[in-house]
Amino acid sequence: MPVTLSSRRTRAALRSSARVSVELLLLLLMASVSLWLLGRMWSVVWPLIVGLFLTTLTWPLTRFLRRRGWRPALAASVVTVSFLVVATGVVALIAVPVASQSGELADGVVEGIQKLREWAAGPPLNISDDQITGAFDAAIARIQNSVGSMVTAVVTGVITVSNGVITAVLALFLMFFFLKDGPRFLPWLSRQLPGRLATDIPTVAARGWDTLGAFVRSQAFIGLLDAVFIGLGLWILGVPLVLPLAVLTFVSAFVPIVGALFAGLVAVLIALVSNGLTDALIVLAISVLVQQLEGNVFQPMIQSRGLGLHAAVVLLAVTLGGSLAGVVGSLLAVPLAALIAVVWNYLREQLSDPPQEGRGVQRALGPAGRGRSFRGRRQ
Repeated sequence: MPVTLSSRRTRAALRSSARVSVELLLLLLMASVSLWLLGRMWSVVWPLIVGLFLTTLTWPLTRFLRRRGWRPALAASVVTVSFLVVATGVVALIAVPVASQSGELADGVVEGIQKLREWAAGPPLNISDDQITGAFDAAIARIQNSVGSMVTAVVTGVITVSNGVITAVLALFLMFFFLKDGPRFLPWLSRQLPGRLATDIPTVAARGWDTLGAFVRSQAFIGLLDAVFIGLGLWILGVPLVLPLAVLTFVSAFVPIVGALFAGLVAVLIALVSNGLTDALIVLAISVLVQQLEGNVFQPMIQSRGLGLHAAVVLLAVTLGGSLAGVVGSLLAVPLAALIAVVWNYLREQLSDPPQEGRGVQRALGPAGRGRSFRGRRQ
């Protein structure tokens, strides 16, 4: 029996599809405009984000002091100064041992280069000294020809470092104000918003704050695991500067992808100039193994539990963020995905049907019972 399509239902379906398509296009347009505005205000937004991350790390101590009767300004000042002292100590812990052994490391680098030349001169490469000297001369000539681009790169690097210092200072001041006046923000926000927004937006903001704290804590735990495993491997091999390298690994874990690669490269270089090629290859293998376990096992599992996201969502978010915005995108992808999930879950709660128990009570009351209940509420 042939099936005939209803023209009325077909037109209604087409109208519904067109309306949904227009609404999706409007949402995409709003998202594009929001991202454009975010890019224009990035010099202000980035210190704000860094300040929020730092606040999530230091808020538990501030809350502890405030519960012990400390005034908000005093607690925030003590925690901010303590954080600055600890950060300075971490930098000194990395820089001082490296500076004290810089002469030995430089001699080791020269010795390592000489060993590489001797190895290249022998079988199976059999590269003569004339060929090596010619390669060095060609490299020097290329460097001399690109002096202008090198100067530009140096200037760009200086500007980047200056921007980083400015961002760090702004983030530190913002952290102080967040620690001091943070609990007042949600009540103030509720008073500024009209109607139902006075309840919805502060609720979503509170859940987002909890999610951001879970992200920072999970990232710190992952960095601790990396530092312990890599530091243990370096200690077993007898590589010098184990503690500074472990601290560097922990700090670098907060910058996905590039941070781990940088910390691993420093560890391999120090192992090469101090212990030789074999131990350097072992350190490289340990770094790659730990980083693979972190990226494919530890990070998805820990962050998916703390943030309420599936491990596959975490992996896809980091990949998409890195492809769109590089290192910053990789850093912000997971907390942004978690915040989107918070908003979606809250909307789903608000738009879902009432519980079945309530429906059962209404059916038991009947029309008269529902009317009495409605009149009672109006009274």
